[in-house]
Amino acid sequence: MKRLAIEKLLYWKNQKQRKPLLLDGARQVGKTWLAERLFGGKHFQAVHKADFLAEPRLMRIFDNGLQSTQVIANLEISLNSKINLDSDLILFDEVGECQQAVNSLKYFAEDMPQAYICATGSNIGLLGSFPVGKVEFLELFPMCFEEFVMASGKHLLHEAFQERHHGQVVHNELWSLLLDYYFIGGMPEAVHAWFSQDDSPLERSDAVTKIHRSLIAGYQQDFGKYDSKQNAGHIEAVFRNVPRQLARVMDDSVQRYVFKDVITNKRRYQELRGPINWLEQAKLISKCYQIDCRPSAPLTTLAKENIFKLFLFDIGLLGYMLNMSYAEQRRQAASFKGFIAENFVQNELRTQVSYPTFSWAKARGEIEFLYKCQGGEIIPVEVKSGSRSRARSLRTYVDRYSPKNTVKLIGTAGNEPDAGPDYVWPLYYAQYLSKL
Repeated sequence: MKRLAIEKLLYWKNQKQRKPLLLDGARQVGKTWLAERLFGGKHFQAVHKADFLAEPRLMRIFDNGLQSTQVIANLEISLNSKINLDSDLILFDEVGECQQAVNSLKYFAEDMPQAYICATGSNIGLLGSFPVGKVEFLELFPMCFEEFVMASGKHLLHEAFQERHHGQVVHNELWSLLLDYYFIGGMPEAVHAWFSQDDSPLERSDAVTKIHRSLIAGYQQDFGKYDSKQNAGHIEAVFRNVPRQLARVMDDSVQRYVFKDVITNKRRYQELRGPINWLEQAKLISKCYQIDCRPSAPLTTLAKENIFKLFLFDIGLLGYMLNMSYAEQRRQAASFKGFIAENFVQNELRTQVSYPTFSWAKARGEIEFLYKCQGGEIIPVEVKSGSRSRARSLRTYVDRYSPKNTVKLIGTAGNEPDAGPDYVWPLYYAQYLSKL
């Protein structure tokens, strides 16, 4: 499987001098595989990996201090492998398990800017200390829809996706893959299980469900590791509540997150702020801030800290946590498709366009997303999961604020990609908002 992030990794590699690169993201999104196999294995003569979770003994490479030359010498002895700083990749895997490894990145940045130092980690945002300004960050998320199309092996369809074809044949193929993606999601292990087997859809869906179950169990174990920083039970309560609140809507917009009844005897944002922020820092949920006035740049100045929607980081795990079967996702029953589509667009925007995201709500009018385009214009983005493209809220927004452009993301083929000012695109082209 290919990942679009490889282009950013290559850009980092091709700089004459570079800071250490930190590949951050939730557990099991493919950070190690990307760094070691896809990037290191194909673009370096050798990869020297220190996995601080699997081999705690390797933490001793810092026993003589954090001086870069000494760390490299100790690593060579520990791995029994000579390191060529001009051609080899040094990979600190699960760097969050070793605070000294995190601290050493500062000295590599200052003393060895020619070296290729890459670190991967989960829950980086939860670390106690970090060498600010001494590393380059790259966030990795579950596979986006374009990467899912790439994984399908349908190369010509991927070319059509990149060119934003709008014909019915292309739409039928992409829409079918999107419905599969709704069930499978973008976790690499689940995607691999789906496309690497020749079994029936039922057998493959069973395999994906088992993977989803294992992933959720792993995240729950992570909550327990951080009990001293935040009550693990509260973190899990919020995590499980996000899908439930999303599923409360029918075919309408997702509503702002309600704090009441999530945790016993807690009703206000300040009482849930800790677990919500923990989950966001762990990259397991994301916020979409809701604005109730005339949108203007910068949108962050209009957002209120305690008024937002919460979405799950992977669309497949969202369906699993709601016990939605493959057949239900393929049917796209009206009671499900609205919030599924909106969570899908949220994830596409976060991974491919920009974050944080914003929405608009006033009286009975709601716009799922607001996007500030390259020219500074703020564009309302309406999400309609089915073929129905009439958007009363969008009309209300237009009458009130007269934007130059609007976008509707719908469940049909839509119009020409460049047919503005009122763009109508199929849902799966959400990432191309970045081109406006």
